[in-house]
Amino acid sequence: MRIIIEELVDDFAEEQVVIRCKSMTPGLLKAIAALKAQSPIIAYKGQDIYKMNPEEIYYFEVVDNKTFLYTQKEIYEIRLRLYELEKDLTGDFLRISKSVILNVTKIQALRPAMNSRFEAQLDNGETVIVSRQYVGALKEKFGL
Repeated sequence: MRIIIEELVDDFAEEQVVIRCKSMTPGLLKAIAALKAQSPIIAYKGQDIYKMNPEEIYYFEVVDNKTFLYTQKEIYEIRLRLYELEKDLTGDFLRISKSVILNVTKIQALRPAMNSRFEAQLDNGETVIVSRQYVGALKEKFGL
């Protein structure tokens, strides 16, 4: 495999990645997913529009058919559904309930909870519940 990297001279040129391959392999699919996970997400707060980097995001939650993005201290609205986010955000993001996708790098501690669920305490002090149907995926992610 040959890798070619060209630095852009124009400050306003958009970064792009071109992949030329004979066939899609699992390794290429994983690399593409990692690149997609780094794409900024457009978020809204009032009339303001923000570009949010995935590493800033703690979790996404749907409340009353609206999707919200939570950072360490702020809450933003986004115009994507969870299934759309789940498709694009791989790697550090994991669905933990029907209404929440969590950035697992923000987990400080895990605790078993009632009814085979888990509580995930985040490093900003918040606690989110991992539904029992998603506990297996969480355990697998952490190698438990």
